[in-house]
Amino acid sequence: MGVLEVVLEKTDDYRCGVEFTLNLIGGKWKGLILWHLCQKTLRFSQLRRRTTGVTQKMLTQQLRELERDGLVHREVYAEVPPKVEYSLTGKGRSLEPLLSMMCQWGQHYRDESS
Repeated sequence: MGVLEVVLEKTDDYRCGVEFTLNLIGGKWKGLILWHLCQKTLRFSQLRRRTTGVTQKMLTQQLRELERDGLVHREVYAEVPPKVEYSLTGKGRSLEPLLSMMCQWGQHYRDESS
């Protein structure tokens, strides 16, 4: 079963698009991972440094889920030591306006609350 088939199969379980979207990108780390990958392609260690507080295990898990859902591409280079880079797929890149709006809203809310 392909990624698209898995994603389409999941849509039957949701009543609205917000619920479906939050299932794909919700949680503490996925949005941050996607936001950093909007800026540029990153290696695992670079992502970990930019995502303060995430454990190696959690970052690995979140990246695997994002890759499984077709939002992140994992490129493995055959060299020693092994080099792995993460980037957004076209579907992942389509989240950029949403993530940008979330960033702006968060900054505005934070500034108003200060």
